[in-house]
Amino acid sequence: MLKYKPMGKLKIRKYPDKILSKKSAVVRNIGDKERQLASDMIEAMREFDGIGLAAPQVGILKRVIVVEDATSNNKGVPYIFFNPRIIKQKGRCGFCEGCLSVSGVTSDVIRPESVVMEALGPDGKEIKIETGGVLARILQHEIDHLDGILFIDRVNFFKRKKILKQISTKVCIEL
Repeated sequence: MLKYKPMGKLKIRKYPDKILSKKSAVVRNIGDKERQLASDMIEAMREFDGIGLAAPQVGILKRVIVVEDATSNNKGVPYIFFNPRIIKQKGRCGFCEGCLSVSGVTSDVIRPESVVMEALGPDGKEIKIETGGVLARILQHEIDHLDGILFIDRVNFFKRKKILKQISTKVCIEL
C-alpha cells in the first residue's frame, strides 16, 4: 500500500490507472496526516472543479472521501468522511454522472435514490447522514471509488463499450 506524505498539489489519477480498480484500506487512526490528506483532497477537488473526490483518485488507497455539498443552503461547504459506508438504500433513479478520473465522458447511471451513510468525521466521531438527490449520488459514487468501482462499471455492456471507445479516442488525440 502507498504511504501518504503531504505534497501540496495532488495529481488526479486517470482511467485506466490500475490503482482505480483496487480496494482501499480502512483508516485505523485519524490524526494530523489523515486530516492533511483530506485538506489536500479538498484543494484538488476544487482545483479540478469536482464535487467529490476519493483518496484512490489521488493515488492513496485509504477509505477517505471529500464531498462538496451542492444543496442551496450549504453550497460550498466541504465534508470529510473517513471509512464511509452505505448502510441503507431506497428507491432507484437514473442520473448523468461524470468523474474526474474518467474525464470528458458522462453516462446515465442507475443508483438508489436515497441512502443512509455512516462514517467518521475529521474529529474521529461517528457521523450518520440520511440523504437523497445529488448528495446521495455523490456519496455513492465516491464510496464506489473506495471499492475500486468506477461509474463506467455501473453501466450496461453497450454503453460501457461506447464509453471505452470514447476514452481510447481521446487518449489517441491527446498523444
